[in-house]
Amino acid sequence: MAIPVEAFFLAAEGAGTLQSRIRAMVTEGILTGRFRPGQRMPSSRGLAAHLGVSRITVTLAYGDLVSSDYLAAKGRSGYYVSDNAPRAPEFPASARPAEEVDYHAFAGGRFTAALAGVERPDDWERYPWPFIYGQSDASLFDHQNWRACALRALGRRDFSALTSDFYERDDPALIEQVLRVILPRRGIAAGADEVLLTMGAQNALWITAQVLLGEGRAAAVENPCYPGLRRILGVSGGAVVPVDVDEGGLPPLSGRPGDVVFVTPSHQCPTNATMPLDRRLALLDAASRDDFVVVEDDYEFEMSFLKPVSPALKSLDKAGRVIYAGSFSKSIFPGMRLGYLVGPPGFIAEARALRSMVLKHPPGHIQRTVAYFLAEGHYDALINRMRTAFRRRRQAMEDAIREHGLTVAGQGGFGGSSFWMVAPAGVDTEVVARALRAEGVLIEPGRSFFAPERAPANYYRLAYSSIAPARIPEGIDRVARALRA
Repeated sequence: MAIPVEAFFLAAEGAGTLQSRIRAMVTEGILTGRFRPGQRMPSSRGLAAHLGVSRITVTLAYGDLVSSDYLAAKGRSGYYVSDNAPRAPEFPASARPAEEVDYHAFAGGRFTAALAGVERPDDWERYPWPFIYGQSDASLFDHQNWRACALRALGRRDFSALTSDFYERDDPALIEQVLRVILPRRGIAAGADEVLLTMGAQNALWITAQVLLGEGRAAAVENPCYPGLRRILGVSGGAVVPVDVDEGGLPPLSGRPGDVVFVTPSHQCPTNATMPLDRRLALLDAASRDDFVVVEDDYEFEMSFLKPVSPALKSLDKAGRVIYAGSFSKSIFPGMRLGYLVGPPGFIAEARALRSMVLKHPPGHIQRTVAYFLAEGHYDALINRMRTAFRRRRQAMEDAIREHGLTVAGQGGFGGSSFWMVAPAGVDTEVVARALRAEGVLIEPGRSFFAPERAPANYYRLAYSSIAPARIPEGIDRVARALRA
């Protein structure tokens, strides 16, 4: 029995090439049991006419399906569903079970409570004025060379890196690039036993908190700080001690603030302040004197385009008291989720053991692709392109902010990709953000960056990593009008 052409429908907004979408239609029909082994497929000419595509597109899709054994070609009689094609399940899908366990109560609601109040629109790209942090601009990315590196990593020579379970290890090719290319720029000298790859900086911070903290221990954090870190520490079992920052980031500490001190010295999150050298040295002296560990989140160090980058705390550490966390997720693209930890071998051994219990290691193909991207110089070219673009966007932001009389609370003198702003007293920026969203403008309210017991409502962040320069003036104008209203 032949399958009628009416069984196929090609949605206009579908993703992928026409050939891949036709293949997906056929495989979906076979896997769901609508198309049975031995049934004859429509002719390539007939299906092409029905779908409004070229005959060669259908012919190529059919040929691909034959090579995958979904279809079989039988001489001059056409294409048939293969007898060896994957079969639909022989049993019906079970109904959704009743929920007799209240898992929110069972888990104490610890994790959902930590994420409460976080609003991140999944469809941010459809907004004309996305002043949100952490998203990338596709026009700046080196798609061609990234694709070439990914295809190279898929080759036969790299088959083991693609398919092998490295157990607790990381791809030595990427570790070599981190040791030779990335860390020396921060003044850091390290060995392979001092580096661990992670699924982004947040995963690195989580691993670090799990290793170093727990019941009876305390962590000192900047206030305001990265909200993700505050959520991680909130479920770590230890106490959290907020320390208010100033124009130089974390101020000099008097006494022992906790067992672990978390800092963002390159670009303080979210104020963008850069910690002066004398303050960095004083922090390291205090760590040795008062016996605590420093965790350095080297937030946006690549985006120091206004002044030369300052030395990393880790590069100044002579006592093995600094754990360094870095990431490729912001400098390459956020969805990659690849970062790294640098620390003394004893710490890395514990962190590696913990990681192996959760995810073994980041995917081998991503590791090898990034290794090639670094080794061939594409990463450096990308960073230079981003710095040039961000410098132009920052100037456009500064001009528009000045023109509309908005107040910068923490501008930062080294670069970055955002401005930390303050609205007049009495303004709730969460209310303003909701109003602006209806107008196509996205901003980040600042309340979540502060310790919850004393969080002001009138701060907000404006980022420019994902907005075109030409759109910035009108977007800032809309922000200013919403604040006045």
